[in-house]
Amino acid sequence: QILAPGYVGGESVAFDANGRLYTGLADGRIIRMDTTGENVELFANAVEPLGLDFTAEGNLIVADATQGLLSIDPQGTTTVLVAAGDSEPFFYLNDLAIASDGKIYFSQSSTEFGKMEFVQETAEHGAYGSLWVYDPTTDSTEKLVDDLYFANGVTLSPNEDYVLVSENNAYRVSRYWLTGAKAGTVDRFVENLPGYPDNITFDGIDTFWLALGGGPESRATMDGLHPYPFVTKMVFRIPERLRPAPVPQGYIIGLDLDGNVIYNLQDRSGAVFAPTTSVIEEGGVLFLGSLSMSGIGRIPVPAERLSAHE
Repeated sequence: QILAPGYVGGESVAFDANGRLYTGLADGRIIRMDTTGENVELFANAVEPLGLDFTAEGNLIVADATQGLLSIDPQGTTTVLVAAGDSEPFFYLNDLAIASDGKIYFSQSSTEFGKMEFVQETAEHGAYGSLWVYDPTTDSTEKLVDDLYFANGVTLSPNEDYVLVSENNAYRVSRYWLTGAKAGTVDRFVENLPGYPDNITFDGIDTFWLALGGGPESRATMDGLHPYPFVTKMVFRIPERLRPAPVPQGYIIGLDLDGNVIYNLQDRSGAVFAPTTSVIEEGGVLFLGSLSMSGIGRIPVPAERLSAHE
């Protein structure tokens, strides 16, 4: 089912305490609606809203690729927590997750390329991304991880002992340990994904939902170019209409707490809902976001999981 089909570019989805669905659109508006897609209304205006999450106080925190980290109160009034822009230290914020102590973990995808230049970023394959934390009690930011390959989706573990961050251009999800013997170190939660990992969310029980913004065909195209930097440069010097274009595919993976794939949902034809840039579970239903599709996708969580050996 497609909710609110007239609204384009709902890249990420979040729910408030009343169960209303929020998403940011390609034109900068942030809208909210019922989970049935009814009663759509304007909540606030941003510029390039991407990741969304709610604080315990009911403020919507937004990772805006152009403006930075925003806090929007229930009346729609916006406060900039971490400014971004050409003259600011932060350039391209993407996603976030909020801990129980109020700290906000967020990704900066790149310091070299903006939101509309993600294809060039993917082709260059540079490690320009990073993971940060914002502490509202001190109004300060701290860099946790550097040299990430297009840092994208962010979520916290059930016990908040680690934070996961998608590395879009490395086909993996990395894990930064917050507590315990491994605190301050990074390892790989899942690697060699079939496409480009985008937003990742936790269902509150035992499953991480991961959307792949680009599927196997898009990965195959770029994998064929990466060994030949000169050819890649030549490709991006020709007119855009003649370059190889990303193939829209829908692809969602469910991961258990050990990083094993337990759900694998595909729209390889791209005919149903593609590309998929986010997925979040609410009330036994998966809500899907897309950077370019019209509307929000809605499908039930599959009744059965894959076995651990599939």
